[in-house]
Amino acid sequence: MAQLSAQIVSYDEEFKRHVSKLLRACGVPIGIVEGRSLEGAAPDLVVVDIRSDASSGMATIERVRAASGTVAIFAVAGAAEPDLILQAMRAGANEFFAWTGGEPSQATRSMEESFHGAVRRTSTRREAANAGAKPPCVTHAFLGAKGGAGTTTVAVNCGVELARLTKRSTIVVDMKSCLGEVALFLGVRPRFTVLDAIENLHRLDKDFLKELVAKHKSGLDILAGSEQFDRPGPQDAPAIEELMRVLTRTYDYVVIDAGNIVTSCVASTLFSADTIFLVTNPDVPSIRNAQRLVERVRQLGAGSERVKVLINRASEQHLIGPKQIETALGYGIHHTFSSDYRTVSTALNSGVPLTLSNNSEIASQFDNFTRQLVGLAQGGGGEAKTEPEKRRVFLGMF
Repeated sequence: MAQLSAQIVSYDEEFKRHVSKLLRACGVPIGIVEGRSLEGAAPDLVVVDIRSDASSGMATIERVRAASGTVAIFAVAGAAEPDLILQAMRAGANEFFAWTGGEPSQATRSMEESFHGAVRRTSTRREAANAGAKPPCVTHAFLGAKGGAGTTTVAVNCGVELARLTKRSTIVVDMKSCLGEVALFLGVRPRFTVLDAIENLHRLDKDFLKELVAKHKSGLDILAGSEQFDRPGPQDAPAIEELMRVLTRTYDYVVIDAGNIVTSCVASTLFSADTIFLVTNPDVPSIRNAQRLVERVRQLGAGSERVKVLINRASEQHLIGPKQIETALGYGIHHTFSSDYRTVSTALNSGVPLTLSNNSEIASQFDNFTRQLVGLAQGGGGEAKTEPEKRRVFLGMF
């Protein structure tokens, strides 16, 4: 699914924060922009605050409509007055909403549901309009339940297989806090990192990206992780969000190694992801952390319906069964990777991905997982399962 870009026109910072959260909770990948993107393209959706100054708001709507006949314009007023609704529609607004102030109430829930529905319709119309164009970029984020869960191993092998199987442009982005290891796992020595990208946003285009990324023999591009412990930091979150917009307009597939800590920068990448793969091990600490991360994603409004659970290092010796894990997390297990420490360690130490180094069972599982992602025939492996609708108590602990 292509990422929507949205702009909020208001002088009220609290209003902007609340609308940003509303937009990101709509179930579609979305990014917030301040104006035109770096490529000069207008946003797909503009929310205009007309609560305190209707005349200025109408002028803004007219200006936005004059600049683009296809942009979706949402007018937000203090009350649903018939004359005001008519003025907004004549000015060029597509949708009108009465602001309820964000306080919990039936009116607020009703407004939010209507708002979410309008955003989803906007996304559907955009997809239909671009149906004959280049297929939209697909973004997969891999988030680990804890350090050592195997998140980087899964992300790297998925990226390599996407590039190899589809022959389409694919990039893996290392967003792991405190010195990522994606480049190490792939046996390359990058000259530049994600910091070089966000510090040069003013000239970041397809040609400049070619200079920043490292190339892997599989065809996969690599945007290496920062070599600084404190960056990217909270101040870099808007730049990371803009970087993701550039990447999704440049590549067919974007794979993100998000590490295991949901920082503000990692949250920016989760908002842009079509799928958030939560990588966990079948042990109590991992499942407990995974449960907390699921809740954190829900709190952020990053789209908890996009979360899919991956079990890594599964073996018959683990006492926690799949059904118990599903009950604890409230999600079905999307795919399972078996435990094969020797094979994985050998691949890591050699800098050669599993899928390119041997014909082991674990390599076959990564191949099947990636084929499932792109809709190709597979020879076995993990199967998608129906996800339970409700969370229940797990072993009386969580």
